[in-house]
Amino acid sequence: MDVAAAQGLDGQLATAKRNVYLLATAQAILGSAPPVAFALGGLAGFQMLGADKSLSTAPLTGFNIGIALGAVAVAIASRMLGRRESFMLGALTGATGSGLAAIALIRSDFWLFAFSLLLIGVAGGFTQKIRFAAADASPSFYKGKAISWILGAGIVSAILGPQLAIFLKDALAPITFAGAFIGLVPLMLSALVALFFLKLPETRRPKGSTPVATRPLREIIMTQRFMTGMLCGIGSYALMTFMMTGAPLAMVVGCGFSSDLATLGIQWHVIAMFAPSFFTGMLVSRFGAEKVVAAGLIILMACAVIAHMGVELWNFWAALILLGVGWNFGFIGATAIVASSYRPEEADKVQGFHDIVLFTTVALSSFSSGKIFTAFGWSFMNLVIWPVTILCLILVLLQMRASAAKAAA
Repeated sequence: MDVAAAQGLDGQLATAKRNVYLLATAQAILGSAPPVAFALGGLAGFQMLGADKSLSTAPLTGFNIGIALGAVAVAIASRMLGRRESFMLGALTGATGSGLAAIALIRSDFWLFAFSLLLIGVAGGFTQKIRFAAADASPSFYKGKAISWILGAGIVSAILGPQLAIFLKDALAPITFAGAFIGLVPLMLSALVALFFLKLPETRRPKGSTPVATRPLREIIMTQRFMTGMLCGIGSYALMTFMMTGAPLAMVVGCGFSSDLATLGIQWHVIAMFAPSFFTGMLVSRFGAEKVVAAGLIILMACAVIAHMGVELWNFWAALILLGVGWNFGFIGATAIVASSYRPEEADKVQGFHDIVLFTTVALSSFSSGKIFTAFGWSFMNLVIWPVTILCLILVLLQMRASAAKAAA
């Protein structure tokens, strides 16, 4: 390699590192909002409702719907405004939603609070694309490290968000929880500083280029491999959301623990969701995506066992930690299966279909969580894990058999 090429590569790497550090900072800040929403959203909804508490998790349903809408909105905004500007728009949306949530709590307006969490969810949909921006802004040999930085920022978010909720939830006493959402407003706005200095590469297809021929969507999604990956991913994500949404209600309302202890449980859960990501990819490469998914499903079963054993604090915290690790293995492994079922030029339409089905199901799971907890209690909620994980495990085993038969042919 000549001197000019080496200098050019060094400059490209320096720019990539700078972008990744800025994106990781923005990820750490913006990613702190979802833990606050999940730790306090159901409890806040519960306290604002009257005798019928079955809709207490509706605000978190709004949050999950918002994530689905945000995943679509960020794609449109990126094409129209550019990636940097779209992330800045996401930060402003998150700040707006947080401010409205505080106003809703002060006014005790349940449906305004649900709409506010929908806006925070939209911002979360924007934030989920940060890891892709970090990878796209990096040379091939640095992509792995770039993604690791973003994942590391996720762990910071898992600590920052719950601690914010614990220290500020009573800042506007006697109005509970409003202070935590007010605290999110300047935090979300501070992400604009990091995002302002980004210099991201253009990722749009050049005008006039010839589109690449692709298979019909129906043909792709009807393959056994795609259906297995999608259903296992949906099962893992929906169960995680279902249990995470109901756990604070079960701890505080059902068992009398403080909201601080429930928030700490969510903190450990979110850490468990992201921390294994540093080596989950290596496990997928070494053992195969199907085996990693199977391991995740078994860990989710272990979560149900621990939760069934009692309602002490350690039962809740251990179950939430296992829930996070099981989601990580199950969802990342399932995503790898889905990703191997289509060609690169088919990615946009397949991923769009997958995400719409995924987040619609996740929204329904969060909505049903409050209703099932109110009607049947925490113990019944744990039973839901078993049929879902068993069905997904059967699908994975059938896929492993089909892959082995294809390899032997």
